Amino acid sequence: METALHWVLILTICAVSVCSVTFSFKARRSADARVRGLNQSLMNVCMGVMLVLLSLLFLLMYSGSTVKVIVSTLLIVIGLFNLFAGLRNHSIYRSMKG
Repeated sequence: METALHWVLILTICAVSVCSVTFSFKARRSADARVRGLNQSLMNVCMGVMLVLLSLLFLLMYSGSTVKVIVSTLLIVIGLFNLFAGLRNHSIYRSMKG
């Protein structure tokens, strides 16, 4: 069961990483500011999810230590900040007139 959870986390991290890179390329190539902002906000959401999943994988894979808990907590905080900032920016850019 534990290895299945590890594989699910690894595959999800890979999928979210690909989405993050895709939205990054779309944002950099866009000429319209609204579309660029929408793609950047989706990239932030993907990066936030990726950081949270990485920290969960890090917590599950290795034996417990204080450094591991501190690093994982930092990754979770940064990931949640990215996630909420991306969601907020997405709602702002979505409500803009195009």
